[in-house]
Amino acid sequence: MKLSELQKKDIVDIKNGKKIGKIIDVEFDQSNGYMIKFIIERAHFVRSLFSQPEELSIKFTQIKKMGEDVILIDIN
Repeated sequence: MKLSELQKKDIVDIKNGKKIGKIIDVEFDQSNGYMIKFIIERAHFVRSLFSQPEELSIKFTQIKKMGEDVILIDIN
């Protein structure tokens, strides 16, 4: 799967079903080349309502399911 394909998917919290945002970047481990984090740009509604930072890092281990249109994550 390409990064451009991942960037089209919505990121959704598996616990409450809320849209978190979209992938804007990926962080890799320099020692082994493995993907370790997605950098998420928070959805505008989430940002403005709760005054949270615009970006959020999601560890690859927090991904619970990748679907055709959505990536389900567990934030906690």
